[in-house]
Amino acid sequence: MAKFTISKFTLFIVSYLLLSPSSPIVALNITTLLSVYPDLSDFNNLLTTTSVAEDLNRRSSVTLLAVPNHFLRSSSDLTHRSSPANIADVIRYHVLLQYLSWSELRQIPPAGKLVTTLYQTTGRATNNLGAVNITRDPLDGTVYIRSPVSYSPLNATILSLIKTLPYNVSIFTINSLLVPYGFDLMASENRPPLGLNITRVLIDGHNFNVAASMLTASGVAEEFQADEGGAGITVFVPTDDAFADLSTTERLQSLPAERKAVVLKFHVLHSYYPLGSLESIVNPVQPTLATEAMGAGTFTLNITRVNGSVAIDTGIVQASVTQTVFDQNPVSIFAVSKVLLPREIFGREALGATRSGNAGVGAAPPEISFSPENSPSLEIPPTHLSSSPGLREEIRSGAAVTGVQRTAVAVALCCIALYLVV
Repeated sequence: MAKFTISKFTLFIVSYLLLSPSSPIVALNITTLLSVYPDLSDFNNLLTTTSVAEDLNRRSSVTLLAVPNHFLRSSSDLTHRSSPANIADVIRYHVLLQYLSWSELRQIPPAGKLVTTLYQTTGRATNNLGAVNITRDPLDGTVYIRSPVSYSPLNATILSLIKTLPYNVSIFTINSLLVPYGFDLMASENRPPLGLNITRVLIDGHNFNVAASMLTASGVAEEFQADEGGAGITVFVPTDDAFADLSTTERLQSLPAERKAVVLKFHVLHSYYPLGSLESIVNPVQPTLATEAMGAGTFTLNITRVNGSVAIDTGIVQASVTQTVFDQNPVSIFAVSKVLLPREIFGREALGATRSGNAGVGAAPPEISFSPENSPSLEIPPTHLSSSPGLREEIRSGAAVTGVQRTAVAVALCCIALYLVV
């Protein structure tokens, strides 16, 4: 009986884990789901050729707005004459980063619901124009997909739900290709040449002056630009406020030039990651350019998704991505809320080692000592050697006790002398 009960309980737990709505579907293959619908073959092909499908396969909660062949082919002149990069962004605009069911769409208020798209996460959308506004006609229940700009025309109408896997993916068909408001589909491909001037991008961003000046002064900006080829680079740039928030114990500005350069390299990944890829990064522990310079296993960043944003943990600092400054393959630049301080330089053990040697990177400045003529009335010989506050307190306490003891001895001697005289 006991054996049967345990087996039944185990079966219940396994069934719960497999059937629970909260359990994500791993490596969801959107193109495989679409392959059984011949009327969506053109749209499915665009997902594959633009590599948008790879981004989708790493996500577990999306709504895809697919365009049937006969509607998509009416826009064939645009799709054939546009650059691959522009087409990719248009396809990203059809990916809503939220699972929506038919019942949820029917409950959308007439004023609409603003939903973020995959295109918005690239940073190439102006303001909030990479989102869509989903509205519903209260009379006939028709659901429309609009641009968030109130005066823009209707973009598309939802036709039907063709596939749903609660609560991971739903696929609806729409009657028109969606194009973001103000997006020039016919514009030439605008990818940056190798050797993008990162410093100029930061200066134009108006909130990265400290980072720009440090990159210029250290000379690592040219090294970053040389690394843009191949897999590209991803740069995390602290804002001016982030630098202003550094405490005096985090003496970044006082580091020698070579160590300051290492800290700057610690802010760079030697691979191109758009925001969507960072949010779904497979391996959270990422090497940096500092890793390449200082040795495998050191100077790594732990990148995860926390509360809807990208979190970066250095081991002693936890920062978050606050803004996409620039994102065009092969370079992405993101603003971060804090300066990323490596534990190899700013950790307690590293600081302790440099202080004990009284030299090297990160060594504490010597304590200011009083000159003999200005020293306080404590019996502590003046010294230029630094000591910990606890040690100084012990010395001061010892000096005070010694003074009390001497006073007591003097009083005792006086009492003895008086007794002998009497």
